[in-house]
Formats: sequence, structure tokens, C-alpha cells
Amino acid sequence: MVFLDTYAIIEIDRDNPCYREYALKSAIGITTLFNLIEVYFIYLKKFGEKEADEIYNIIKSMVVPIDDSIIKEAMKFKLANQKKRYSIADCIGYITALKFNAKFLTGDYAFKDLENVEFVR
Repeated sequence: MVFLDTYAIIEIDRDNPCYREYALKSAIGITTLFNLIEVYFIYLKKFGEKEADEIYNIIKSMVVPIDDSIIKEAMKFKLANQKKRYSIADCIGYITALKFNAKFLTGDYAFKDLENVEFVR
């Protein structure tokens, strides 16, 4: 199982050759509501409502629930890593990946050297 962060979702959708193998795995991919929101906003801004709605409808089936323990652990992670300036969505996503035993797939350099991260650029 793989956790798709916002970066990974967009690169898969753009058919980035580095992410092609993950496009097949996206059927077992998970993400959070926060990543869905980020993707929707980016597509709304860049491509308009039609494309934003299309990607939203594809990604929403991958959204997993977030419980109190994930929120609390994510905020502890954010506090412990203040210098890296992770977004709240990134922290929640990273902790969600850990809780679901999924690799955190990203191209975000801030996560490059963390445990349980599959960094692809």
C-alpha cells in the first residue's frame, strides 16, 4: 500500500514517467481529505472547475478516515520538526501513512530522508 501525497497525486495525473509505476499502484493508494482539498484547489486554480471536479471524483475514493490519534501524533510531529516548516496536511499525511503501514510517496525534498518515505523526483 502506498500513501499518495499531493505532489504524488499531481505527478501521477500528469503522467510523469518517474511516477508511472505508481499509477498502477494507485488502485491500492490512500490519501487524506486534506490532500484531496489541496489537489482540488490546485486544479481549480490552474485548470478550472471541470478538471478540478474530475480529479476530485477520482481521488475521493482513496480518502481514508483520520482519527484523533492521527491528528495528535501529526501535531507532535509538526512541533518536533518546526524548522522544516511542514504543512498541517503534510504532517497528517505522513502520520496517516505510518498508521496504515503505507509508504509515504512524495517528491517533496523536505521528506527525502525520513523513515517510511518513498522519494521520487
